[in-house]
Amino acid sequence: MKLDLLYEIDTPYPWPDLPHPYDQRTAEQQAYREAFEQIRLADTVGFCTVWIVEHHFRENRSHCPSSEVVLGALSQITENLRLGFGVTLAPHTFIHPARIAEKVATVDVLSGGRCEWGIGRSTPMEQIAFGVDREYSRKQMLAAAATVAKMWEQRYYEEHSEFLEFPERMVTPKPFQDPHPPVWMAVTSEESANIAGSNGLGMLSFSPAQPIERTKQQIDEYRRASEHAVALTNRITNKVAGYTLVHCADTMEDAVANGVWRAVDWWYRGLIDFILKWEWAAFMPEAEVEKTFPMLTRPAEEYDNEDMIIVGDVDKCIRKMQKFADMGVDQLLCYVQFGQLPHESVMRGIELLGKEVIPVMEIYEPKR
Repeated sequence: MKLDLLYEIDTPYPWPDLPHPYDQRTAEQQAYREAFEQIRLADTVGFCTVWIVEHHFRENRSHCPSSEVVLGALSQITENLRLGFGVTLAPHTFIHPARIAEKVATVDVLSGGRCEWGIGRSTPMEQIAFGVDREYSRKQMLAAAATVAKMWEQRYYEEHSEFLEFPERMVTPKPFQDPHPPVWMAVTSEESANIAGSNGLGMLSFSPAQPIERTKQQIDEYRRASEHAVALTNRITNKVAGYTLVHCADTMEDAVANGVWRAVDWWYRGLIDFILKWEWAAFMPEAEVEKTFPMLTRPAEEYDNEDMIIVGDVDKCIRKMQKFADMGVDQLLCYVQFGQLPHESVMRGIELLGKEVIPVMEIYEPKR
């Protein structure tokens, strides 16, 4: 199993005690500086891919709306890491498919063919702001991905379809990789896992707030669907990437001293608050909050017992990562910059993962 990194550029409250906009500016600029320093270190110690999200208006949590800018900059200061769009928001009302084709291909050219491309359709909070019709968002997302691949393949491209009126134009640049970068899809349910697998898209599992047994069910559904995949684009990506919080320290005592439980609690409760405010009515109107999020009323330390997160010393991190490999994860997206974890502790965690964990996980034979 490969180890990746995923960055949202967290900018958690409280911000510095300065008048607006200097409080926000100071916090954001520090978050970006620290993220780049962490990623540059990861480039030297064996990580496979760094995935950069695209989120809009996610105050306190994700201050990263322009993944192409971040990845373009990273292409010039890294040599080994693959650079992942995790993900581009693909429904047409978010962005024209030609713009996706342009920005993803540009990163691929700048990086010499190190780009990975993920697609997603986001959630009601962002969809409402951009006028995206949720009923058609998945269909638009898949249609846009097919369009982008054709724009890369054909010298001149033209389309007159349900979602797009596009006159014949040469879309530039073309990607470095032949035929194009691997394509992944954000997955949060068995239904979306089936769609990703049946279309030959890699599975980006973005459901760390649930027990790993549920993620295993999604992976199994993805694998079943992948057996009869009909490729949506010119490249089949039959891989599973799963994402979770990871904090590796020299000892468990060090992890606790770094404030890991406070950081975990910030992340989990913030996510649940966001879901309840923006997504609950659309996704789970009949569900019960306590049953859907069993950890909501329990102390943060118990997330560790449920294997939902990976926190501790090297040996403990290895044991927990092996469980993810056993259930079918090919690439583990380590979310290391979260909450108020000190920058120095994140750097030390990346160093430990690179030097002591990655060599073990790369030769580990999963028990499937």
